[in-house]
Amino acid sequence: MKYTRRDFVKTNALVGTGALMGFNFIQPEVKPALMGGKPVRTASWPSWPRWNPDTDESRVLEVLRSGVWSRSGVVKEFEDKWANTIGSKRCLTVVNGTNALIAALVQADIGGGDEVLVSSYTFIASVAAILQTGAMPVFVDSDPETFQIDPVEIRKKITSRTKAILPVHILGLPADMDSIMAIAKENDLVVIEDACQGWLAEINHKKVGTFGLAGCFSFQNSKNLPMGEGGAIVSDDDDFMDRCFSYHNYGYAYGSLVGAVNQGAVIAGTKIRLTEYQAAIGLSQLQRLDSETQLRETNASYLKQKLEGVSGLSTYVLYPNVTRAVFHLFPFRFHSEGFKGLSRDVFLKALRAEGIPCSSGYIPLNDKLYLKDAFTSKNYRRMYQANELDFDNYVANNQCPITDKLCNEEAVWLSQSMLLGSQSDMDDIANAIMKIHENAEELLNYKG
Repeated sequence: MKYTRRDFVKTNALVGTGALMGFNFIQPEVKPALMGGKPVRTASWPSWPRWNPDTDESRVLEVLRSGVWSRSGVVKEFEDKWANTIGSKRCLTVVNGTNALIAALVQADIGGGDEVLVSSYTFIASVAAILQTGAMPVFVDSDPETFQIDPVEIRKKITSRTKAILPVHILGLPADMDSIMAIAKENDLVVIEDACQGWLAEINHKKVGTFGLAGCFSFQNSKNLPMGEGGAIVSDDDDFMDRCFSYHNYGYAYGSLVGAVNQGAVIAGTKIRLTEYQAAIGLSQLQRLDSETQLRETNASYLKQKLEGVSGLSTYVLYPNVTRAVFHLFPFRFHSEGFKGLSRDVFLKALRAEGIPCSSGYIPLNDKLYLKDAFTSKNYRRMYQANELDFDNYVANNQCPITDKLCNEEAVWLSQSMLLGSQSDMDDIANAIMKIHENAEELLNYKG
């Protein structure tokens, strides 16, 4: 019998008595599910968020029945426990991670005329928070191996108007905070960490969110610590935190801002207080955050090892001083040339067809119309010169080719809840990817 190497790889040639007689039996070639074959997996994946009625509902029901739903003792209890968990002196909860960033930036005295260096591979909230202060976001390109803001590129973007760095610990993988803090110290810059995907992540056993002036977290429904919506600011600076507290409660005096005579509101503030029942949900989720994080770490490490031998894939890289990554997402990079020229779009469709949910992740943020809208607003036109607000010039000055490549060609994400499955679930992911790899040439014919 004559058959190709590819046929041989995909067969179990020695079966039954035929092995004894020297005959080769070739099994039918396995077709990709996208081309009509049987998927690798038909079972469901772990759902999210998790909720145990026996252990999680009593505290929430207690709050609901109390009639005390606005900020009170349960919110304070969550803040104290989160500060202790993170290793920070103070914690303030707010309505979401976006408003945590806004409050922290405003109380760090960031505003009109200032430039804030920000990760370009991030969710839009990181940039929207800067715009809400009236400052100018300056996009910094990424380290492709880690998906994080590149400290080398940070140095290139510093000007006389740079006032802050907003590094994002994106995907639950820590940014290079040692390098970032050194750059900030050299240039007298404020650092506000966007740790909205970084709960419990560590660098040299120190939690992310505790390196800069402040760290900001999100507790939105998809996050590893969910309470529907919610956010938090942590810091060791008492005066800063007093201002943040006042800001989140209409500007009413708090802590060091309280004078001998009650003057009511003492700073321009807003209302972004967390509710008691959100905090009650957060307390129940916090009880299992560490064990769930350990499981994600274990499964991520196992899956990374399984995928490292696949040509056409690059698995994530952690900086040498990272002692814990928390995997809000499991990322890897897809390289078309390793898959016979298959596009990422078809790869993703093929992976989903095999029963593996996946995503291409973020889109570039440095050239979108939300920026143009901000720049044409009355406030921005009064704070900046016309040439500074020219959208085409802005886009040209904020090019991030590495981030563009990640967004448009390479990045593939698996969600954090998938990492709460079993080792055999991770095998399904790896086997589905290998199946696509082995059938890449056939998938080039996909016309869907």
